[in-house]
Amino acid sequence: MTDLFAPLVGQKQAVELLTQAVSQNRVAPAYMFVGPDGVGRSLAAKCFIKLLFASRSSLQQGNHPSLLWVQPTYQYQGQRRTAAEAAYKEGKRKAPPVIRLEQIREITEFLSRPPLEAPRNVVVLEQAETMAEAAANALLKTLEEPGQATLILIVPALESVLPTLVSRCQRIPFYRLDTQCLTQVLTQTGHQPILEHPAVLRIAAGSPGHAIAAYQQLQAISPELLRQLTTGPISYRSALELGKKVDHDLDLEAQLWLVDYLQESYWQQWHRPNIINELEKAREYLLSYAQPRLVWECTLISLFEIGRSY
Repeated sequence: MTDLFAPLVGQKQAVELLTQAVSQNRVAPAYMFVGPDGVGRSLAAKCFIKLLFASRSSLQQGNHPSLLWVQPTYQYQGQRRTAAEAAYKEGKRKAPPVIRLEQIREITEFLSRPPLEAPRNVVVLEQAETMAEAAANALLKTLEEPGQATLILIVPALESVLPTLVSRCQRIPFYRLDTQCLTQVLTQTGHQPILEHPAVLRIAAGSPGHAIAAYQQLQAISPELLRQLTTGPISYRSALELGKKVDHDLDLEAQLWLVDYLQESYWQQWHRPNIINELEKAREYLLSYAQPRLVWECTLISLFEIGRSY
């Protein structure tokens, strides 16, 4: 059984819990894969599904009649699109994707049918923490009577979802990888160049997925803009101009990455907690749908004033 989990690196406890559940015929109706982004939770879900379906063939997301893989979506011209689908469309995304109430209704409809070509139906919800309360409450009803099915909720922390959802799921913990495992994953996946960027590895903090995403963002952002931001604004005017340029050039995902990068860069340069706190406030405002340009203008003005006070 464990050979199906061979692609998963550094998550021994999760592998043991999942393989024992199958070998002892004690598969739970619902699981919660809990841990940081980018450490193998989705990969573990795919490996577990292969085990449940008794299949060694490749398994694409949603490409099985007894599997429904649910991802957060954007609304684009009246249609739902995943982050990957939206990436091909022009224009910036002003808000993060979410799992919507209509997606939970689709889960209920999917589970109302008996499983085909498998012993059970399986539903995976990536980034389940993005569910609004109405969607979470609708899912709760499904968790109470899942029928001949297993649901897997992928979340970063137990506190990120409703306690009533947590109480109905068996927790499977995932952890950040040590340096050796992180290097192994990046090498196996063809991302060795990332190992030459210490700042990216520090931002990743043991998450291969974060390392890859951070490196991709680093390659995409304008070097001149990055230089101006890491140097810091030199006047009120430059703070306003930089805030405008960040809003113009970067979508929300890139701006959230930029917060991480600037926190790391400023901490290495100055070790000032108040700068880190200002950037953390910026992240919170961006995630709460505040106007991005205003967020960055206010943040950069605050950083200029902090720098001037020293």
